[in-house]
Amino acid sequence: MNSRLDLSFVVSHRHQIFFTENAFAFKNNILKELVGVAKVLPIIDAGLVATSPAVISDLMEYAKVNQIKLTRAPMILTGGEECKKDQSVVNAVLAAIEEDAICRHSYVLVIGGGALLDAVGFASSIAHRGVRLIRMPSTTLSQADAGVGVKNGINTFQKKNFTGTFTPPYAVINDFAFLKSLNPKNLRDGLVEAVKVALLKDPEFFKSLEKDSRDLAAGNLTLISECIRRSAELHALHITKGGDPFELGSARPLDLGHWVAHKCETLSNYRLSHGEAVAIGLAVDVLCARELGLFSKSESERVIDLLIRLGFQLYTAELEMNHGDSLMQGLEEFREHLGGQLTLILPTAIGQSTNVHELSRDVVKKVTAELSHRFSSSCAALS
Repeated sequence: MNSRLDLSFVVSHRHQIFFTENAFAFKNNILKELVGVAKVLPIIDAGLVATSPAVISDLMEYAKVNQIKLTRAPMILTGGEECKKDQSVVNAVLAAIEEDAICRHSYVLVIGGGALLDAVGFASSIAHRGVRLIRMPSTTLSQADAGVGVKNGINTFQKKNFTGTFTPPYAVINDFAFLKSLNPKNLRDGLVEAVKVALLKDPEFFKSLEKDSRDLAAGNLTLISECIRRSAELHALHITKGGDPFELGSARPLDLGHWVAHKCETLSNYRLSHGEAVAIGLAVDVLCARELGLFSKSESERVIDLLIRLGFQLYTAELEMNHGDSLMQGLEEFREHLGGQLTLILPTAIGQSTNVHELSRDVVKKVTAELSHRFSSSCAALS
């Protein structure tokens, strides 16, 4: 005799994001109040240590003054895409969690860029089926987007984030003081995610980016901090209010430009940073939307002009590698990552968008050829 037990249940998640400056100032209580008397395993991005070596002593002095139980001196681990290319960083974190007896009532504290947050977050999410993670993003890209999300992962089989989990962090602390350590390129990178989310969700924010574009490109930290805060808010609101935080459907409503970006990053062997690749991907998708009659020419030019004014180059040779075959393979890889029907989000107006389920090779080829021509023309004008 056949029988069936069909039950459903809901798990509530809390998503805490703090915005501050100088989180390790002795009187700044955010971290102290988060961890209380629990043990904390500290991990810091080697790239951040190289530009701001005092971060190690600042954390240790803060912990001493506030009686935070660090289990060791901070682990210094390789950041950037290098840390996601294999299991080595994940294995190092898992070993430290085991060695320091970090349990589900303890904390892993990771300070660094988005790639290291991804790798450490993945390790934390699978140790003991999930230990509490506190993220302190140190770049514009991670503070504006990756660090405030619920995704963790590493790259395997030469595919971006093939191995990973959806696990919300216990808390995120966005410390704008870290931005002072960034070079102009890394400072600019996170602005592209602000452009993306503004284009999709907030026309007034998009207008403010246009108005402030020159100052943002020049590295005005006050404006960049405001930009990061709004971008983080929009990303987090979508995750918590959008109805599909763990992407169980086929749509990826915040991934405008990312099918191109992920493929170009891989094809360039990560010569292109994520921010640079997303800028190129945005340009491709915006112009494809124009070609499909979804997005006006005038508004598409507003997006292209804004990206250029922020300092992004909107063409790379990887777009036309193997006559464009390599790029088009990225469409299938993008679909395969979620499964189901190919679903791309494309803009229909500043602040509005729609899903499309196919994108022809001819349209993509026309757009990439246009970007190549624009790039060649701009280079000729400068010579």
